[in-house]
Amino acid sequence: MATQKPVFDQPQAATVTHDEPPTGFEQWTGNKSFFGHPSGLSTLFFMELWERFSYYGIRPLLVLFMSAALMSGGFGFDRTVASSIVGIYAACVYLASLPGGWIADRWLGLQRSILWGGVLIACGHISIALSTVFAHSAFFIGLVFIVLGTGMLKPNVSATVGDLYPEGGARRDAGFSIFYMGINTGALIAPLITGYLGERVGWHWGFGAAGVGMIIGVVMFKLRMTRTLGPIGAASTATVAEQNKVKRITFASVAVIAVIVLLTILGVIHINPVALAERMGFVLLALAVVYFFYMFFFAGLTGGEKKRVAVIVVLFVFATIFWAGFEQAPTSLNLFAHDFTNRTVFGWEVPTLWLQSAESFFVITLAPVFAWIWVALARRRLDLSSPTKFAIGLAFAGVSFVVMLVASNRIVASAGVGEVVHVSMWWLVICYMFQAFGELSLSPVGLSSMTKLAPRRFVGQMMGIWFLADALGNLVAGLVGGHVNPNNLTEVPQLFKHTAIALFIAAAVCAALVVPIRKMMEEKTAA
Repeated sequence: MATQKPVFDQPQAATVTHDEPPTGFEQWTGNKSFFGHPSGLSTLFFMELWERFSYYGIRPLLVLFMSAALMSGGFGFDRTVASSIVGIYAACVYLASLPGGWIADRWLGLQRSILWGGVLIACGHISIALSTVFAHSAFFIGLVFIVLGTGMLKPNVSATVGDLYPEGGARRDAGFSIFYMGINTGALIAPLITGYLGERVGWHWGFGAAGVGMIIGVVMFKLRMTRTLGPIGAASTATVAEQNKVKRITFASVAVIAVIVLLTILGVIHINPVALAERMGFVLLALAVVYFFYMFFFAGLTGGEKKRVAVIVVLFVFATIFWAGFEQAPTSLNLFAHDFTNRTVFGWEVPTLWLQSAESFFVITLAPVFAWIWVALARRRLDLSSPTKFAIGLAFAGVSFVVMLVASNRIVASAGVGEVVHVSMWWLVICYMFQAFGELSLSPVGLSSMTKLAPRRFVGQMMGIWFLADALGNLVAGLVGGHVNPNNLTEVPQLFKHTAIALFIAAAVCAALVVPIRKMMEEKTAA
């Protein structure tokens, strides 16, 4: 019998999983009632579907709403300001995943964190929808609620998925690919509903519809979590003293946030969104450096755990670069769709946000294919390591911006000889197709890798670190996204060109590091 090759994406349970799952977990992880996977996956699948419905329902709507003229119900903000706010909001959403994972690990447990996170998100959407009645301040208060709620929900629902597969291996990767279909089902449906309501009926109708989706998700999760998840993520393993400490810190932090929001509303604190976004980038990068420094030197990790964390650091860097390109969908690509594309089909103009659904359509369609490919390659001892998949994902993302470079150059060329032409929507559709290839190669694999590599007592926090990479990427995307403007055409192709170059360079460097990382993993396995 041939020996199993110790590769990165196909680890043995004895060498990669953090420790043995608690007694009694077998009946919850061993059943196969959801496409051959544990039934708990369905509960997490639908919770994530509705959370992503709410998130992707409002995110691309934000930049259009805030940059719209006052007479059309918007805020009348400059595009660079509106795009920066979207970047700050999205960055804070993912940044909040770090304390959200910590709270779950040391106080509430995964299940309760997911539930209360959903409740906070629903409250945020209600506040935004009602801001047209009360004041603009209710809009930004709603965004704060969504940030806090997503931080509680997002890392912990993914960590719970990982706990359904204590054996690790390619089956876990396949489970995450199915889970990822839930994410993209929500992302597919949301713009179709909120985009039409927001652009054609009223902005706040779109915001409200996103909130209804989150309420549905909370109710479904509450009704099914005990029956399908059982003890998985039901409670924290921390001592009572540790839980009380985290509780005090959490309440104090919420109080500080509330004071800052109040002072901003009263005009005591004045915020420049563009300057804030620029400074946040340095803060987030410093936070990542400090956290990894703490993990290596003060967290009490074993030698094997430190090696796993070292791999996480490498994947974190490349994930950040990927998201900086990918997360331009609600900013630069969304504005490009609004300003420079011919969206008329049979005499009817397609809402701008509907094009946001294209990437999700491709992900949903192709996720089973990618899941099958990973498993099939593993069976033939040809499975690709996670860094290899990351390099592939970065390269596909680079190609997507080459497509947009060609499209934007056509627009600039038309301006040089006469009236600016609007290009076909198919340019964006093709762009989103390549982005889907990249996302499927990198994102579910990254989620799976975090749950495999993170020390069990830090798994929630490590999921937060994974989303910190997305936070940094969103911040960069928000800073550059507002430069898509009909009044300055030459900046558009330059933006897409520079993004493509950065992604291709990252793909090449990542590919060059595949062998060293695999050797590191093999040394760990042998040890």
